[in-house]
Amino acid sequence: MSPAGGGRLVLFDLDGTLVDSLPGIWASVRFAAAELGLPEPTPRQLRGMVGPPLEDGFAVALGVPAGEVPRAVAAYRAHYSAGALLEVTVYDGVPELLAGLLEDGATLAVATSKPEPFALRVLAHTGLRPAFASVHGATFDGVVRHKDQVVASALAAHPDGRRPVLVGDRAHDVVGAAVHGLPCIGAGWGPAEDGELSAAGAVAVAATPAEALTLLRKIS
Repeated sequence: MSPAGGGRLVLFDLDGTLVDSLPGIWASVRFAAAELGLPEPTPRQLRGMVGPPLEDGFAVALGVPAGEVPRAVAAYRAHYSAGALLEVTVYDGVPELLAGLLEDGATLAVATSKPEPFALRVLAHTGLRPAFASVHGATFDGVVRHKDQVVASALAAHPDGRRPVLVGDRAHDVVGAAVHGLPCIGAGWGPAEDGELSAAGAVAVAATPAEALTLLRKIS
């Protein structure tokens, strides 16, 4: 697969959309919680950590006090970068989805709330990196971490991309795309709660990557 230019610009979230990264993320969240002396995170809390910016996840999903969030983030990243970030698997059908879009002449880019260096390591590890013309992620200092910010970066990198659209698996993906007037196709194969993507305003929710390809070829 090789990037193709001049066609539709399709932005992809990473965790929960292209790859199942739950094992590594959850292990790192548990490690951070233990470091802070917090109770074992519940399944609902762990699900809430997948997708949103890390700082927001600890504050909202785990209820970490604002003053302790930097410590939680540091503990998480120490564990995650040591190897947990590579505990990922590419969702079935994703390579075919990307290949189909490239054959259509689309330009593909990643827009993720994961720190960009981590995203690049995951994409390289899984062999997906060559499909994407660019990768846009958060900064370690937290200045860039929200979905609308990384979408803005992707749009700026591809000013000639036509009919941009985002494919993502959580409500914040839908909302971040909407800030820029982009439609969002929900990745229904990810960890979102039932109804979450539709309620957030996704133009459609695909049950599989193959269905996402069909939808991307249909929507304007």
